[in-house]
Amino acid sequence: MGSIARVLPYRIGVDVGGTNTDAVIVDSTTSNRSECVIAAHKTPTTSPNVTDGIETAVRHVLEQSKVPLDQISSLSIGTTHFINAIIEHDDRHLAKVAVIRLSKSFTKDVPPFSNFPPLLKEIMYGWHTYVDGGLHIDGSEEAPVIESQVIEACRTIKEKDLTSVVVCGVFSPLDSSFQQEERVRKIIVEQLPGISVVCSADVSNLGFLERENASILNASIHRFAQRTVREFRVAMKRLDLRCALYLTQNDGTLIDADAAARLPIRTFSSGPTNSMRGAAYLSGLYREGSVSEASIVCDIGGTTADVGILLPSGYPRQSLANVSIAGVKVNYTMPQVESIGIGGGSIVRVEGDNVTVGPDSVGFAIKREALAFGGRTTTATDIAIASGTLVTEAISAGPNSLEASVVQKARQVIKARLERVIDLVKTSAQPLKLILVGGGSIVALDELEGVKDIVRPPYYDVANAVGAATSRVSASVDIIQEISKTTMKEALAHASNLAVEKAILNGADPATIAITEKESLPLQYLDHRVRTIVKAVGDFVAVPEVNAGSWVDDKLGAEEEIHLETKQYKKLEQQQPLDIDGYRPTIMRNQESGKAEWLVSSTDLEWMCDGCYVLGCGGGGTPYPETLKLQRLLTEGYRLRIIDAEDLDPQASIYWAGNMGSPAVPQERLCANESVEALKEMLEYYHKDSFDALIGLEIGGSNGLLPLSIGSSREFDRPVVDADWMGRAFPNLWQVTVAVHEKNQIAPCAIASGDGRAMILTKATDDRSIDRSLRAPAIEMGYYVGLAAKPTTTNLVQKWSVRNTMSQAWRIGRCIARANLNNTVGSVAEQIIQEVGGPTTAKILFRGKIIGVERRLYKGHSHGEVVLQAIPVHDGDPVEDGSLTPAVAHGGTLRIPFMNENLIAEHHPPGGKARVVATVPDLITVLDAQSGRALGVPEYKYGVVVNVLGITCSPIWGQTKAGLMAGGPAAFGFDEITYEPLGTYSQPRSVIEEYATGLD
Repeated sequence: MGSIARVLPYRIGVDVGGTNTDAVIVDSTTSNRSECVIAAHKTPTTSPNVTDGIETAVRHVLEQSKVPLDQISSLSIGTTHFINAIIEHDDRHLAKVAVIRLSKSFTKDVPPFSNFPPLLKEIMYGWHTYVDGGLHIDGSEEAPVIESQVIEACRTIKEKDLTSVVVCGVFSPLDSSFQQEERVRKIIVEQLPGISVVCSADVSNLGFLERENASILNASIHRFAQRTVREFRVAMKRLDLRCALYLTQNDGTLIDADAAARLPIRTFSSGPTNSMRGAAYLSGLYREGSVSEASIVCDIGGTTADVGILLPSGYPRQSLANVSIAGVKVNYTMPQVESIGIGGGSIVRVEGDNVTVGPDSVGFAIKREALAFGGRTTTATDIAIASGTLVTEAISAGPNSLEASVVQKARQVIKARLERVIDLVKTSAQPLKLILVGGGSIVALDELEGVKDIVRPPYYDVANAVGAATSRVSASVDIIQEISKTTMKEALAHASNLAVEKAILNGADPATIAITEKESLPLQYLDHRVRTIVKAVGDFVAVPEVNAGSWVDDKLGAEEEIHLETKQYKKLEQQQPLDIDGYRPTIMRNQESGKAEWLVSSTDLEWMCDGCYVLGCGGGGTPYPETLKLQRLLTEGYRLRIIDAEDLDPQASIYWAGNMGSPAVPQERLCANESVEALKEMLEYYHKDSFDALIGLEIGGSNGLLPLSIGSSREFDRPVVDADWMGRAFPNLWQVTVAVHEKNQIAPCAIASGDGRAMILTKATDDRSIDRSLRAPAIEMGYYVGLAAKPTTTNLVQKWSVRNTMSQAWRIGRCIARANLNNTVGSVAEQIIQEVGGPTTAKILFRGKIIGVERRLYKGHSHGEVVLQAIPVHDGDPVEDGSLTPAVAHGGTLRIPFMNENLIAEHHPPGGKARVVATVPDLITVLDAQSGRALGVPEYKYGVVVNVLGITCSPIWGQTKAGLMAGGPAAFGFDEITYEPLGTYSQPRSVIEEYATGLD
């Protein structure tokens, strides 16, 4: 007979913090949350071996509770142990990694480790290679895997004595048919028994470079994770625990110990989620099977307050943006949390009539430094005691000696800062419940604006450990589906079924599984295809009784303690920050032409990258992969040149090219030579060997930097004109300025796929038909192609191009870099306005946060709308005190419809009539308030605080609104809008002209 699972009532949860390790035993069967914690204990976190602290804390709660060991179903641990090894560059725990990429034609121009910090690359880089393979975005095979290529790679890996390998294939997360990564993994394991192999599709979703980076970090820490989990099991045996071992994940759910040892990256950001899940459980607001509403969780420790949103599912709202670990961009989910420097140990200072609280803190030394414990430092805890909100057995009367005015002002500061951060995380003006947890939550006041009720649950100070103990099992599905013969609802239902099946395989009880997240994203140029993302969560199945006594022993092996090597950490590099204001671009005189040329540097590229995305107006795709490609060309000794339009030879032959298609494709294929191949087709068509110069299709987005790749000395070695045909990004080819003003300026034109396919369109009835004519073959060629159009002349460039736009991008990017260096990101919008011509040229349209995003696909373009809500102004805010420029629109909401790019900014004031504050062809761009950088349409997500910037377009566009509005705003009911410029256009200053002064 088979074994019968039975309910084991007790669960142990452990959360390893930087200061303390918390442990609890929870009775999961009780419905009374005030009695659910049977025992709790805090002990100092030990270093470097955190296992000692875990064992000590667990031993205390076992002894305190006296619960029968055979009634404990699980031990769940949340730890930052793995991520700390990476952040600290601890090479005792980090292995070198070999990377095998699967793609026959793509990704070679941006190799692995391209965006790693130098020291981390030195520690982790082992070797990399490329083998045939990869998929297209529709799931079809780019090329089959060739076994002999993989075997050859294995020989090199063995020769280099590498023990960790990452396999990363183009569009591998969509590979349900060919299983290319898994096939390569099996070949490697057959050739190299015992080697650690990480398949990128097991680690993360779409976004090739970020997924590969996450896989590299995971592979480098893999052996250390295995040792650590083994130590946990040894400790469990010493404690005589024979239950299941889990680690908590970044999304607030559990991963079993074996899976965590394989995929430790999934545990990197589990700390905040443990606290939020503990808050959900202890508050009693989120019982399984009940309908709940969103609430706010504020976890206040000794130094900081972390504030996030619990969704109606009871799980933290996740950030959809890529994040960085030790300077490495990765794309795994983590809770969307805002942090401020307010905690129990925050230092209170009095300077005249001014009182400040934090952001510095006495931290773990509070029982030595605070007035309440005989110290000499006034802390937020002392303020709480002096105000009578906290009763404590303080050994000193220090807090009682504080002046009433100081206590009152400090409380006002704490209140204002907490209210501010609560406003930031909310996506609605409606007040929400606030759950306060963490040992420092005693400093919070009983009444806060924007909060309808404050819940202080029992055991608030160990909510993080309770969250670990009560977490559940999850599974996620992220697939692209064909919906021509079905509906969006049915596609989501199919993805939900797959997620449920996957959750059951992960150990979830089928009777308890619920869908906690689901989303559908239409993909540009992919008609009838939708990306569906679904997450399922359920309770883990109890351990069968007959296995309870042997499960741990089978996993243990030898019982000896694991002793780590005594190798020293590599020292972190201390790089001197760039003197931004003292930096000068390199301007040289060309010996043949006698004209000044701008020789582009790596710093120039970084600034132009950020500037191009700002000028993309939400569209155009991120220029980041193109930037990495160009920086690599510079390190290999190639040169990139820019010239002024006025310096073109009157008889010059000028070519222009760019990429067109779904922006989701280059996220996986990175930078290829599609446009180079298309331009070669045009040269062959015209029987030419070369040309004189290049001009950009559009400065906005990834196409802004593409001419530099084509004109580099690796390719055609031709200069790029400091100008383009749009001055921004815009969705339709026929809307380039030269085509708006002149007839027949696009065809003949060529497109190329980058993998050997190309075609030429020789004639078209009109320019508008070219977009439609090229869309079908572009889809057949991989949904993304390079395009080269009819060569143009000096006369047309000087007459109809938007001048000095590469200089414009450079200057905008310099503003963002300077703001980040000087900690003035809060005023970066004002700095950009001054750079592009001042307040008569550009304006801050709105300050707020994103509270809604809708997307749909229409004729290959991404249509939709983003809704922003104004953030309440508080006393002392920079806008209130006049240090920041007031926005054009205040209060209420701002709605921005988009068609690939942002089209309209329509303000809806509270109780008033809606009005359009900006429209195309003026530039409407959304800036992330935290980084100062632009957000693209795919990056619009709930809760992000933003500034909306409007910039007046060039008169070359402004005088031609007919046609520019067609097909865009009309689709959203804005047929009657009359274009009124935001201000007076100010032509950007030429970098060459400014910095060539005195050039010989």
